[in-house]
Amino acid sequence: MIRLQAGPIDVPALVDATRGDGDGALSLFLGTARNVNAGRRVLFLEYEAYGRMAEREMERIAGEAVDKFAVTRVSIVHRTGRVTIGEASIAIAVASPHRAAAMAACTYVIDTVKTTVPIWKREHFEDGAVWVE
Repeated sequence: MIRLQAGPIDVPALVDATRGDGDGALSLFLGTARNVNAGRRVLFLEYEAYGRMAEREMERIAGEAVDKFAVTRVSIVHRTGRVTIGEASIAIAVASPHRAAAMAACTYVIDTVKTTVPIWKREHFEDGAVWVE
């Protein structure tokens, strides 16, 4: 499961799509919108993406993680549009026979997504908004 979507992320469905009977571990990362950043009160986040290019890049990252860490499956779902405080903007699930590989691959995936996928975040504060690098 690799996709961009405008609505809330269904975490149980993500887990079900990722985990198989041969997997003894499932590492899950949820990136959630927090209410304070750099000492300023955040009202909500807004994400924009370069659609199909972003999904292709997430597919590439998932494939690299499978090859590099010998995990079974990787799922990535990233939100677009408005994300309210407390909601997940990204969910990553990695299944593997063993926990160390699943956890290492999960870290690799989020770090790589944040640096290579064409998705942009705008934080909305009480006194304005700013695009985040």
